[in-house]
Amino acid sequence: MADEGFASLCKGAEGLAAFATRGARSRGRLFAEGESPTRTPYQRDRDRIVHSTAFRRLKHKTQVFVATEGDHYRTRLTHTIEVSQIARAFARALRLDEDLTEAVALVHDFGHTPFGHAGERVLDACMAGFGGFDHNAQSLRIVTALEHRYAEFDGLNLSWETLEGLVKHNGPLIGPNAAPGLAVPRPILDFDALFPLDLASFAGLEAQAAAISDDIAYNTHDLDDGLRAGLIELEDLSGLDLAGSILAEVRAAYPGLDRSRTVHEIMRRHITRLVEDVIRTTLRNLAERRPRSVEDVRAADAPFVAFSPPMEAAVRQTRGFLFTRVYRHESVAAKMAAAERIVADLFERLRAEPGLMPLDWSQGCERMSEERLARRVADYLSGMTDTFAISEHARLFDAVPRLG
Repeated sequence: MADEGFASLCKGAEGLAAFATRGARSRGRLFAEGESPTRTPYQRDRDRIVHSTAFRRLKHKTQVFVATEGDHYRTRLTHTIEVSQIARAFARALRLDEDLTEAVALVHDFGHTPFGHAGERVLDACMAGFGGFDHNAQSLRIVTALEHRYAEFDGLNLSWETLEGLVKHNGPLIGPNAAPGLAVPRPILDFDALFPLDLASFAGLEAQAAAISDDIAYNTHDLDDGLRAGLIELEDLSGLDLAGSILAEVRAAYPGLDRSRTVHEIMRRHITRLVEDVIRTTLRNLAERRPRSVEDVRAADAPFVAFSPPMEAAVRQTRGFLFTRVYRHESVAAKMAAAERIVADLFERLRAEPGLMPLDWSQGCERMSEERLARRVADYLSGMTDTFAISEHARLFDAVPRLG
């Protein structure tokens, strides 16, 4: 096949494709560091990400269902691990840098607030007069400023390529290839002025692989969690082009199979179909457009890592189904409304009385402008886990909204 031949032609001396990102050619770090004798730049980034406080906090942050609802639903941490596993599969299939791919996958959700998108919505509203709040921009703030671990710098001092992937994994933020009407969050613009990330270009294939892995993971596993929670039933999948065809296939192959095994068979095949479609489509895109370097990838006018048009339609259909039947289900909506109240209450109370925050957060607040103080409170609040936000609300208020 032409696409396989092109992939073979592009195999580099390091075992990577010619269009892969190479650590030896990294654009470096904001704060210069000596090279490691045992690890590549992207291995060091991955290790720093895994050992960070922000990574551990993902354990108790909502994916769809609040952590107090049960032990078996996905959290931000388990979701992140699943994204990383899928992304590594793409890196191996496409001969990309596996460590960089994994680093971008592992860091992509660092900036999420407690209670997931519900917390982000209300925090963005609270910050409307102060530059807003965006979880992707907050991820950048965490790894460039808010993690306090190293003696010589704030943040994790990740390599340029990992930061590029974090900021641009969903595509350019400015220029002709950016999404129409996209507003670049101020924290990203501020950092870009200090350490330019080429916001008008696409990120490398490693970041593109991590981004589409996120889509595959949540489209599959939110179906799984919706079934586990009883918000949808197996028969509801029949109307979906992808999941419905797999349901029929499993039932034909295994008549009488119990529900639990049926669900697992559907989900594992669901991931496999999506992954194999992306690999075929990406190899075809590479063969047709023939990038010879990562710079060719960045300069392209469209991403290379993508679903085929029929699969993209099926993914959109699944996403619409999840919004209607799971994310906006009345039981989920009621819990998220209570979660939004917790975040809003905490923001207003801590902004009015910053001394209620720990000393390392409250110190100097009395000398801050209104905008800087609001950002400090947002930084502190967004780092909370679900469980800590609930306990802090109970400490500071007489009545705590019920989430269970």
